[in-house]
Amino acid sequence: MANDDRSPANRAAANKAHAKLVVSAAHLEHSAEEQTDRADRRTELAADRTVLAAERTYAAWVRTGLASLASGIGARALLDKIVPNWLIGITGSVLILFSGFCFVAAVWRQMSKVRPPRPDTPRIPAALLVAVNGFLLIVSFAALIGIWLP
Repeated sequence: MANDDRSPANRAAANKAHAKLVVSAAHLEHSAEEQTDRADRRTELAADRTVLAAERTYAAWVRTGLASLASGIGARALLDKIVPNWLIGITGSVLILFSGFCFVAAVWRQMSKVRPPRPDTPRIPAALLVAVNGFLLIVSFAALIGIWLP
């Protein structure tokens, strides 16, 4: 009678196995939800890294533009009495025009939209980008005029 399926020992073993199965299923379900949450978080963090990389690219464009602007203005002082004035004007003009291009490219690249998912990191406001780079563009054109004046 010990091998009878209705015996209390078999029912207890079946109940114990059933309880273990329920716990295991609950653990598996929790683990699957946790993996989904981790994947979503990794995706959000990747979007944040994308925003920060775009800001580093923006900073590189502005930095290059400022260096080009300074080089264009410095060309007049450094090359004076060494090369003809027309060559100084052309060299300075090319460098200053390149700086203007960099300032426009910086805003253009930064204004591109980030595709979903939306990052947690806030972006630099577009009005601020346009205002700062617009001012730098005006400075570039003023320097361009200053290069050609005696």
